[in-house]
Amino acid sequence: MLSPGNERKIIHVDMDCFYAAIELRERPELVGKPVAVGGSSGRGVLTTCNYEAREFGCHSAMPAFKAKALCPDLIMLPTNFELYRHESSRIRDIFAQFTPLIEPLSLDEAYLDVTHLDSESGTIAWEIRERIRLETQLTASAGIAPNKFLAKIASDWRKPDGQFEVRRCEIDDFLTDLPVKKIWGVGKRTAQRLNEAGIRTCGDLRKRSEVELVRRFGKFGRSLFHLSRGIDDRPVNPHRERKSLSNERTFRENLTSLEDGLSKLEELIDELHHDLTGRHEEREIRECVVKVKFEDFQSTTAQRAADRVEPDTMRDLLAEAWERGEGKSVRLIGAGVRFRPVAVGGVEQLEMF
Repeated sequence: MLSPGNERKIIHVDMDCFYAAIELRERPELVGKPVAVGGSSGRGVLTTCNYEAREFGCHSAMPAFKAKALCPDLIMLPTNFELYRHESSRIRDIFAQFTPLIEPLSLDEAYLDVTHLDSESGTIAWEIRERIRLETQLTASAGIAPNKFLAKIASDWRKPDGQFEVRRCEIDDFLTDLPVKKIWGVGKRTAQRLNEAGIRTCGDLRKRSEVELVRRFGKFGRSLFHLSRGIDDRPVNPHRERKSLSNERTFRENLTSLEDGLSKLEELIDELHHDLTGRHEEREIRECVVKVKFEDFQSTTAQRAADRVEPDTMRDLLAEAWERGEGKSVRLIGAGVRFRPVAVGGVEQLEMF
């Protein structure tokens, strides 16, 4: 059941294999072939892949070498984030033709609140998807529901290029057999703990009291209690601001000296400057951060209060992080900034994420 008076109409739009779909649109000769974006160095990971590649077991965040082992004919393409951001902006403009209540989650997905529109929410979702298809030659899937939790789950139900609606009267049936791993925030460890307690579906969760779930899982137990009943009052927040901006590079061969690392860091600093100038000029920086991942996959970060990205500061942070490896070689370096919270009405707005 839902909270009393909750009559919202929420749409979760999720682009289908967004980065790969853009690349295929630009290179039609690759249509029908297994294609992945990212991981071209062999040491990196896949950013995404198309459905032909997924049939072989490839998926996002998979190491490139493993993906190639599963699919020897996999075509690996480098990322082109400037193009992806441009297409994301075009799609967001389409959303804005329907509602100002848009909460982007990433370049390829967003929540839309269309409660104020008279049309059926399923019709609105179809019109949005059709307009995306006509204007960008890309496809999107959509979930429609009375809240964000259900809409996000529903958007996976008819992928690719489809939509699914969970109506109020269908919520109980929809959730009863839904695996707990589908609940936002339930990772592998939590799913394992739930399974060990005999809880595998939302229907199983509903049999447990809120007191028991809080005792077992702390504050998250309260979320499990409510979400398993379809209760989610979170608003679509069009003013959500990102807290940080960063980039990173995984190297084909591990770096063995700080000098090599400093050379690679320069490229990351240049990219960071470009992203800050192009998209986040209005944000105030509060901290610079450098991340290092060592040969044994252990990671560390070094940070320092700063109001701008100074190369000398970033170099000092890399040296600080590098020393913690005590002679280990380095497989990844990242550089980034953390932003100050956005001021609203003269008061700093605390950010939720």
